[in-house]
Amino acid sequence: MKLSQLFPKKLVTAAPGEKLAEVARKMQDHNVGTVVIVRDQRPAGIVTDRDLALALGAQGISPQAPVEKVMTANVRTIGDDAGISTITRFMRDMEVRRLPVVDEHGHLVAVVSLDDLMRFFGRELYNLGEGIKHEMEVH
Repeated sequence: MKLSQLFPKKLVTAAPGEKLAEVARKMQDHNVGTVVIVRDQRPAGIVTDRDLALALGAQGISPQAPVEKVMTANVRTIGDDAGISTITRFMRDMEVRRLPVVDEHGHLVAVVSLDDLMRFFGRELYNLGEGIKHEMEVH
């Protein structure tokens, strides 16, 4: 099963020239902490709520500045047909909390977060527990 099927959710994207204020508004409107910056449907960067807070607060960058000034460029991505163990190792090794998922053409199709993986593994552990529940009952 593809990652985009396992972790379906609406993608929130922005163009590199969009203003920081517009990107912050998208985060608020969609209740997300990450926006993927795309060029031609391909990830060009990623910006988080933390990136925006530091840029606007600590660094004094204008809310009218383009998001490409604060985005993390050279964003790491993973293929849509990667397995769960591959994605968890990749996120650990690259020390990232959010990972854009791309199709065979490099087009953005999903974003997987550590929270998504925790929910996934929680459901799977629950399912396993339910599967052996009858063995654990005292007769």
